[in-house]
Amino acid sequence: MASRVVRPFPAPQARQAEAAAAMTDALGLTRRMRRNRKADWSRRLVRENRLTTDDLIWPIFLIDSAEPISPVAWMPGVDRLNIDEAVRQAEAAARLGIPAIAPFPYVDQALRDETGSEALNGRNLMCRAVRAIKAAVPEIGIICDAALDPYTSHGHDGVMDGERILNDASVGILVRQALALAEAGADVIAPSDMMDGRVGAIRAALDADGHEDVQIMAYSAKYASAYYGPFRDAIGTNATLIGDKRTYQMDPANTDEAIAEVALDLEEGADMVMIKPGLPYLDVIARVKDTFAVPTFAYQVSGEYAMIMAAANNGWLDGDKAMLESLLAFKRAGADGVLTYFAPRVAKMLKAGA
Repeated sequence: MASRVVRPFPAPQARQAEAAAAMTDALGLTRRMRRNRKADWSRRLVRENRLTTDDLIWPIFLIDSAEPISPVAWMPGVDRLNIDEAVRQAEAAARLGIPAIAPFPYVDQALRDETGSEALNGRNLMCRAVRAIKAAVPEIGIICDAALDPYTSHGHDGVMDGERILNDASVGILVRQALALAEAGADVIAPSDMMDGRVGAIRAALDADGHEDVQIMAYSAKYASAYYGPFRDAIGTNATLIGDKRTYQMDPANTDEAIAEVALDLEEGADMVMIKPGLPYLDVIARVKDTFAVPTFAYQVSGEYAMIMAAANNGWLDGDKAMLESLLAFKRAGADGVLTYFAPRVAKMLKAGA
């Protein structure tokens, strides 16, 4: 009887190597996606979206003070600026190529009342700052909020009857605020209050008063978000806000409603629309841009800024890379520009070729 030849069984590593080689030989790829990623020059050639300084709007905080700056505790690296310093920073922004700034006031508590009457004062902090910046830096755009929350003693964006926000009465005050800002030299009025009908009323009033060239950037989809806390600290409304803003700001669960809000604002005369907050609502930005194909902006709000800064300051992520990636996400979603507290930092990096 012939003896049986026993061949040694291949080791597991050898079997795996043979199987991998056989599979690789059988791939037969004609299109390899990694080819376009192989080098920096190639990645740059095929890049679909780009972030430039033209995409940046810089929100700044104003304070009526002899001191040039006052740090915002909940937003590392952000300061409230007095008017002289705001002018200097606007000049710096223009040199960096930032197209526009968006000032927000910290109003002294003694000037706040139930109706936000200081908002109508043509010599208030905002109007004086707008005049000073426009005189010194006429080429930079100035985008001014139309909203009453910095001026009301209760911290809401409109006037109240008990616990109810009065829509139509609030719109009447917002119209007068918009006219005061336009008279001071604002290039863009940005109604951020979310009252029904305010865009149409402001457009009609601006046109009737000879400000037909003043643009409207409507906060069309402004959500009742948890991401606004540091901003409210910066303008001093955290301590004054009574209740919440869910009866007029949007439910974070809704996107169809955002489309309806944008459609109404465009019908009423908005030149541009905004979604706020930003990163948690990229789907809304994309849907608005795809639906309407109009200038669409996003606000990378204070909470988004604070999260990136906190993580970076703790060494948990690369702050510069996270900042740039977050802003590029807005462009990828379809935003034409972004309001971001990172604006000067990003502009310097882009100018340096980052």
